[in-house]
Amino acid sequence: MPRDAATAGRPGDLRSPGDLRNTGSPGSLPGRGRPPSDRTERAILQATTELLAERGLTGLTMEEVAARAHVSKASVYRRWPSKGRLAFDAFMGAFLARQPLPDTGSLRADLAAALRGWVDTVREPATGRTLKGLIAEVQRDPELAPPWRERFTLPVRSQHLTILERAISRGELAPDADTDLLLDLLYGPAYHRLLHGHLPLDDRFVNGLVAAIMAAVEARTI
Repeated sequence: MPRDAATAGRPGDLRSPGDLRNTGSPGSLPGRGRPPSDRTERAILQATTELLAERGLTGLTMEEVAARAHVSKASVYRRWPSKGRLAFDAFMGAFLARQPLPDTGSLRADLAAALRGWVDTVREPATGRTLKGLIAEVQRDPELAPPWRERFTLPVRSQHLTILERAISRGELAPDADTDLLLDLLYGPAYHRLLHGHLPLDDRFVNGLVAAIMAAVEARTI
């Protein structure tokens, strides 16, 4: 019998598996009528999240996940064929829950708040390490690429597109602005610094990047 995985930390914390496979809200106790398969999945996701925080994706093994969750290896592999898919499910919900959708009434302030929320999240060692590991895993595992795109990349872009649509409606951004390029300009440099670690992700970076984007917006070159 798997242990109760509902001892997770705060919702959004990397230590909580989040609501990833319709198994209930983060940190909630499974109800008495919850099927054993749901409890097993929550136990596996919780164990995975704990091990990701402790060792990172490269140090994660399916055998250790099974042992930590008190389930068989077959139970893990039956649900997740690879550790990349498992780590993705354990990580994604908690990470996305911490990405804000600001609505300050100002494009500049909204971009700064969105980027700062991302920076604050990835600067946590366990979170940043896991995100980098998953990005690398997507390059190695072709079966991970579609869910990464459909359940991570596209939802994030769709959420932040709302910021730009509001700016268009306020007249801050031209109706024919290249919103895809603007989003790439916002997060491309951020991921570049995260992956290479050559320069800090700090307030100076956030403020400077947003100022550069706004200069292009005001010049109507985007």
